[in-house]
Amino acid sequence: MYPKGPLRLMYRIYRHIFPAVREELTRWKERALSIPDPELRKQALDSIENKTFHCEGGSVYAAGNMVFKDALIRLIVAYQTISDYLDNLCDRSTSCSLENFKRLHQAMQDAVSLAPPMLDYYAFNDEKDDGGYLRELVLTCQQEIRKLARYPAVKEEVHRLATLYCELQTYKHLPHGKREERLLAWWENNKGMAPGLSWNEFAAATGSTLGVFCLFQAASDLQISQERINSIMEVYFPWICSLHILLDYLIDLEEDQLGGDLNFIASYSSKAEIYERLSFIARKAKEKISVLPDWKFHEMIIDGLLGLYLSDGKVTRQPMVQDVAKRLIRSSPLHTRFFFLNSRGYRGGKAVLQAPPTVK
Repeated sequence: MYPKGPLRLMYRIYRHIFPAVREELTRWKERALSIPDPELRKQALDSIENKTFHCEGGSVYAAGNMVFKDALIRLIVAYQTISDYLDNLCDRSTSCSLENFKRLHQAMQDAVSLAPPMLDYYAFNDEKDDGGYLRELVLTCQQEIRKLARYPAVKEEVHRLATLYCELQTYKHLPHGKREERLLAWWENNKGMAPGLSWNEFAAATGSTLGVFCLFQAASDLQISQERINSIMEVYFPWICSLHILLDYLIDLEEDQLGGDLNFIASYSSKAEIYERLSFIARKAKEKISVLPDWKFHEMIIDGLLGLYLSDGKVTRQPMVQDVAKRLIRSSPLHTRFFFLNSRGYRGGKAVLQAPPTVK
């Protein structure tokens, strides 16, 4: 089922996964073009055009079960598109209320709970008419989830992660001054879920969709056991999820500081602390995956995250971030460097890897 190494993984991704992701995103882009409200239409289109790599990265989990790849890709792309669209909408919202952000993100919980979609996600938002776009994304998630025979076994954990994600998005989009107070109080109530992590590292863990995507993949496996589901949760939340979002915030550090946006990396006191905490979280993630029978696949996820984010062009434009990135790459295994070079090549329009057509 799982690709046995980076070469086989990248072959599946370039040959099967990314083309299907682009096809799905083209369909959603065409749908977004018909949104009546100009502001909602703009944010929907921007979220697709500027955050394609989120859907590509999330859909890597479909490479772990090629039999169900079509359903997994449609599900992951639809769910991630909801996430990116709402993030854009809340970042630029003129309706900066707790009620509005909470109501909008109800769509993400509805998508995985299989509850009937709420009729009015825009009740507290100034712009309201999306022509049914958000509701259609929710229904698509539900449609694909119903194809996963073992979804009932992961539903509770998926909903828990989705709830934490929605709470984070609700609080972090509040105006400066209110958001920090809310986030710290929220962490105080939940920090027992992530012992040893600071408030920003816990918040980062809740901001990742990778745990949900891994559970989607698990639900496509008819043989999945409750013990393995529990192990996946212990690996992904908080460790892999926290690493994911901290890396994302690392490369956006200067951009967020200039824009006055919340950035979890900015909470650290020095570049030495940034390196030490990211290294620690990456090591813990590597330690935790050893209990999984498919640990090599998840190790490639960790190495791939490091390679993907640290190869981003934003890194070289920020001297402090570049210093941290160089230290992380130097202290990482060869697989991380492989994904680093591959990601850099892919961004340049010429993938480093040219997989032979005989690889299966």
